[in-house]
Amino acid sequence: MLGMWICGAGVAMVVMGTGALWWSVSAGVTGFGMALLYPNLSAAVADITPPSWRGSAIGIYRFWRDLGYAIGALGLGLAASLTGAAEAAFWFVAISMFVSGGVLFWLGEETHPRLNPDLEGKTA
Repeated sequence: MLGMWICGAGVAMVVMGTGALWWSVSAGVTGFGMALLYPNLSAAVADITPPSWRGSAIGIYRFWRDLGYAIGALGLGLAASLTGAAEAAFWFVAISMFVSGGVLFWLGEETHPRLNPDLEGKTA
């Protein structure tokens, strides 16, 4: 969730400033957020899935993640086309990432027994 918000902030920063230094910093923020986000998504899927079904769950997650690249590209093009500004595509991504992080914040459940004592002794 935090990685999603940091990545979204980095994407939003791209359109909030100009110049190579600004864009380099915003790319760094985006990359840092993605570094926090990307491995944790697969780990979360593996964490909440029973061992007997884990391989299939990871495959399904990766299918939808990869499909998101194609659908996302269409959404970016649509946002830019409808507004006539390439900046709209960046805002589309930033807002989508903030909303996704919010959904995870409100609906996600901690699965580590030390952080969620209600799960003590339970296994996936």
